[in-house]
Amino acid sequence: MKILKPITLFLGIISLNLFSMHHELSNEDVARGWIEAGYAGKDQAIAYAKKHMAEDGRNYPGRYVGFGFTYNPDAEPGTMIITAITPESPASEVLKVGDSFTSVNGIAVNEANMDRLNFRGKPGEEVKTTLNRDGKNLTISVARGIISASYSKSEILDNMESGNVDDWVPEESNIIEVLSNDATVYVLHRSKDTEQTSGLPFEAVSMHRFTFDESGNVVSIRSLSEDRFVLEQQGFTISR
Repeated sequence: MKILKPITLFLGIISLNLFSMHHELSNEDVARGWIEAGYAGKDQAIAYAKKHMAEDGRNYPGRYVGFGFTYNPDAEPGTMIITAITPESPASEVLKVGDSFTSVNGIAVNEANMDRLNFRGKPGEEVKTTLNRDGKNLTISVARGIISASYSKSEILDNMESGNVDDWVPEESNIIEVLSNDATVYVLHRSKDTEQTSGLPFEAVSMHRFTFDESGNVVSIRSLSEDRFVLEQQGFTISR
């Protein structure tokens, strides 16, 4: 399972003065601005991506072990309806866009159980699910696999448009360090927020790698954190 939270798909803004002078920005300025816009708000993030990402640019949000589908977590509470499927993933062989999960390994899909649905975990392990497809109930078994997803500019913008503006901005955020080498820029950044379901606070430090074309447009963004991915390959799961 991959939850398309906007802050994991896109991060960034810059001051309004710099924003209006794209031709004067260095690659470091653009990368820093991308991160800051993602922390600033939905409208700022969308505007920044439209302006600074190459038309053939792609975002690589990080590998994981799971099915390879996405759903909108801000839809009706307690529902999980597939909105997109990663090509060549386990999900692509058996699931369809529009399928609505009703249970996962015997656990009902509802608002109270959303964090207990073990789509993610050890590769190759079969997960039995029940779902509704076109008004019919089906039981399907899916073996988890390694998912290496990437998203085009249009997919990034579509996913940001579907994000909930009220949940976008973290309580605290800052850039820790920006380093570059020719057309590659690394940005280390930090955020603090409160998870809505549990009401518990959390802090995260993340690293993103940006590459640029000769015109100074972003051609790729890649998340460099794979801690959870390593645990999943060894069969560990994360749950409350």
